[in-house]
Amino acid sequence: MNICGYYPESINEGPGLRAAIFISGCRHYCKGCFSPKTWSFDYGEPLTLEREAEIIYDIKHNPLLSGLTILGGDPFFSAAEVCGFIDRLVAETGPISIWIYTGYTLEELIERPGSPEYELLRRCEVLVDGRFVEELRDPSLLYRGSSNQRLIDIQQSLRQGQAVLWEPLFSF
Repeated sequence: MNICGYYPESINEGPGLRAAIFISGCRHYCKGCFSPKTWSFDYGEPLTLEREAEIIYDIKHNPLLSGLTILGGDPFFSAAEVCGFIDRLVAETGPISIWIYTGYTLEELIERPGSPEYELLRRCEVLVDGRFVEELRDPSLLYRGSSNQRLIDIQQSLRQGQAVLWEPLFSF
């Protein structure tokens, strides 16, 4: 698995100050994608165990972080590898808020219990789902690019068997 970006501190991919890691590879090929070079699974640098350890160290030792956001490409195309990274991260840091972006919908991901994609979903707190649709682009939206995309509370959704939208603690 390759990563095509890592920001130890970001304010754009979820609430508060978050680390952000971009996973290479996507097969959705959304028209108007802000970064089509991330579609290639070979783009960026390999996420070696040494690089993982550096990122985990950064996250563990930054008391200002509210959590981690995983984007891409689309991390669900490398679900098993991303699960391994999350497991190693949580083993070092303890519970951590994880947001994840995908072109899949929640409904597509939950229809395959036991799959790597479902297991990745279970490890996260908030899902930003849906393909980017250029005709629905709206730069005023919170944490997403087009109006079809949703901010989903994953754990509540899994308990209720349907999409439960995430609500910010404070109004923006």
